[in-house]
Amino acid sequence: MKIYFNKLFPGKLPPDFLHELISQYTSVDEATLVGSGVGEDATVIDIGDRFLLAKTDPVTFITDQIGYYAVHVNANDIYCMGGRPRWFLATVLLPERTSTRSLANEIFQQISRTCKQEKITYCGGHTEVTLGLDRPIVIGQMLGEVEKERLLHKALIRQGDSILLANPIPIEATAIMGRTREREIARAFSEDFVKRCKELLKRPGLSVGPAAKAAVKAAELHSLHDVTEGGLATALHEIARAAHLGLEVRYETIPLLPEGKLLCDHFGLDPLGCIGSGSLLIVCPKDSVNNILSALEKTGVLAAEIGFMLDEEHGVGILQNDGLTQKLPLFTRDEIIKIFPS
Repeated sequence: MKIYFNKLFPGKLPPDFLHELISQYTSVDEATLVGSGVGEDATVIDIGDRFLLAKTDPVTFITDQIGYYAVHVNANDIYCMGGRPRWFLATVLLPERTSTRSLANEIFQQISRTCKQEKITYCGGHTEVTLGLDRPIVIGQMLGEVEKERLLHKALIRQGDSILLANPIPIEATAIMGRTREREIARAFSEDFVKRCKELLKRPGLSVGPAAKAAVKAAELHSLHDVTEGGLATALHEIARAAHLGLEVRYETIPLLPEGKLLCDHFGLDPLGCIGSGSLLIVCPKDSVNNILSALEKTGVLAAEIGFMLDEEHGVGILQNDGLTQKLPLFTRDEIIKIFPS
């Protein structure tokens, strides 16, 4: 019998509890090919000649550039299904005491500008001033399309598949630290260092679109999964759970941002558990690895083969630099939360 503590903490729900909720309360119909599930990036609905992809995700960690964040984190999940993001809706919740027309206008501008850059139609949503909030929150809903033969999802993953990581970790966490702890970081490192960290938000940025499109065109692959809250480690656990397989990664092969590694050491964070939008996991047959890595390099994306899929009984492990394999941690509470006042 499973025993849960009743209190929940900031971050993703514990995966076993989330699975229990999904199993008990969500449903599918004859048109729903992929429904709710831990590790699934989007719902897939058969609409005849193609599949409709549907996704929703909030932005709750940060307010700077919140509209930009909201579009990209939702678009990323559509890319991970092999699709193209097409239509975006946003629920914008504004704080009770500090909302202004200027704040609302700024958020709408960010969403509109980002959608235009990504050729996405910003077509609706809801906006209100909400009691009890101390900062704005944006909840995005993204709809996309994919040709039936091009759909990617976790059921396609096979034992023996290789795991690649495109773009180093943790891009998003490093940008957040640079933007929220600017003075402390400047004192510890330099103003130029802070500038580099902040600029990661746009270069390489939070979108996995360029990497996903390059990988899909290069060779056969089975699944894509973006690194989000809970970091690379949690994303790997989600892949294993959704595929009903185990996996092992090698720590020394994981591309780490130099700035991110320095800041994680400074704040006492594990980079494997830091929010990491902008980084993409690619699961593919072994004989596709070289073609995909070559295509990513030509696109200007740093990538590496970091592990492989195993039988489910092996669990989710990481080969450390000392040659010992350990269980890969599961970060249900993102490491970045540690830098914010409790």
